[in-house]
Amino acid sequence: MDKVVLVTGASSGIGTMIAQELKRTGFTVYAAARRIDKMNDLRERVIIPVFLDLTNEKSIEDCVQTILQESGRIDVLINNAGYGSYGPIESVSMEEAKRQFDVNLFGMARLIQLVLPGMRENHCGRIINISSMGGKIWTRFGGWYHATKFAVEGFSDCLRMEVAPFGIDVVVVEPGGIKTDWGVIAANNLKDAAKGSVYETNANNVANSMIKNYSGNMLTEPEIVARTVKKAIVKRRPRTRYLIGFMAKPMVLIQKIFGDRVFDWVITNLS
Repeated sequence: MDKVVLVTGASSGIGTMIAQELKRTGFTVYAAARRIDKMNDLRERVIIPVFLDLTNEKSIEDCVQTILQESGRIDVLINNAGYGSYGPIESVSMEEAKRQFDVNLFGMARLIQLVLPGMRENHCGRIINISSMGGKIWTRFGGWYHATKFAVEGFSDCLRMEVAPFGIDVVVVEPGGIKTDWGVIAANNLKDAAKGSVYETNANNVANSMIKNYSGNMLTEPEIVARTVKKAIVKRRPRTRYLIGFMAKPMVLIQKIFGDRVFDWVITNLS
């Protein structure tokens, strides 16, 4: 049976690749984002753009309602939308910190609340939350970002146990370094947040390191994430977690084996 899939954050990067991969698989794909104007290429691939602002309750409700009216159900929800609000914890405004949680966690949670009734009624469904290796480890000046991703991990674990009796699977995908503009945007946010503060010198060093890493050739192509998501959908019994991409497994392993202090030293000397 053709699956109806909703992919958030689909106007660029990983989200675009996921939408394209799943359309090639034969699914009906709705690509949700704020920047509808950026998705003309998806329209040409018969992928259906839909407006979504995860910080706006009505926008979230309208997005889900539009899909239900057109297709009758949502079989798979892929929560990919998110961004990295890097900056010194002391300097980042609480308004920005709350927005980081609204986009990376609360908007995702509201979408899940709205699709669950239909999935329960059909006694099947799959929710795939794109987290990060940053939900298991940490970096300098990423406090608010990592807080959201650690929250996504725990939220997903609890959700998985709650909805399993209704035939619904919950999967977490934890990418490492992926070749998108995410890192450069996060680095620029870091520079802006730290400007004029006592953290400025260290923050600029970290930001420049991020820009260098995300401008190089070592990172994993976003298509790898897209294929992992497809695997998590088509497998009868998917894994609960997929840790993938550049440096994801080594970094998580270093922290697990050597502990927090050694990991802090590694991160400090890498950035």
